[in-house]
Amino acid sequence: MKRNLFFWFGCAVLMAAVASCGMTNNETKKKEAEVERRLGEAYLQQGNFASALKEFKKAEAKYPNDHLLQYDLGLLYAHRERYDEAIVHYKKALELSPNFGAALNSMGNAYAGKKDWDQAIFYYNKVINDMLYATPHFAYAGLGNAYFFKGDWQRAEKNYLQALNIKPDFVTALQGLSETYIAMGRVPEAVEKLQRAVRQVPDNASLHFQLARAYELALEFERAYRSYLKVIQLAPGSALAEQAEEGASKVKPLF
Repeated sequence: MKRNLFFWFGCAVLMAAVASCGMTNNETKKKEAEVERRLGEAYLQQGNFASALKEFKKAEAKYPNDHLLQYDLGLLYAHRERYDEAIVHYKKALELSPNFGAALNSMGNAYAGKKDWDQAIFYYNKVINDMLYATPHFAYAGLGNAYFFKGDWQRAEKNYLQALNIKPDFVTALQGLSETYIAMGRVPEAVEKLQRAVRQVPDNASLHFQLARAYELALEFERAYRSYLKVIQLAPGSALAEQAEEGASKVKPLF
């Protein structure tokens, strides 16, 4: 993977050097910054945040007025849960490209990370009102999460359902809707949504744990037991597996 990454980078540098012939100094810097940004994006996808930041900062020194670069910097800081710094860069991206839907949605995510639900709702609403934004189900799920944590179950349900109308297999919305139904006392509906989510990603231990809890609330103790065992199988030795072992011990005598 690293060999392919640096092969690509070498080719990109060579192409940038060739393209720079006849360009002005500013145009050359802009082209070089684009190469560095793209290398930073590759590092970011690998989870190599230190190397990604190094490339992004090199690019920013040459051409700071790239809305994609400012957005990438926001994503990097958000991944590190440094939400205030992420917001600074998302705002720069939006100053450069006011209708940049991905940055608006990420602003909502950053404020949600800070548990500033009202600001998160403000930005998610800006996204869903943009007819050109290609993936509004993310913003609807974000709205569902924000309203859930504000304790507004009806609005949470409405927005999760909107997300599922757009993308019926969207696991984030299925999870959020199931938690909302549990909060509303509608446990059978929560179980059904989690069953759908587990069918989409059967190797997700956290989903099996949520399903086990929902089965337990529905008094389906044998199913809860089997789901707890699935968690232990998928994530042996983890903290979640320890919780599943406790859950399995509790429900086993009940069936």
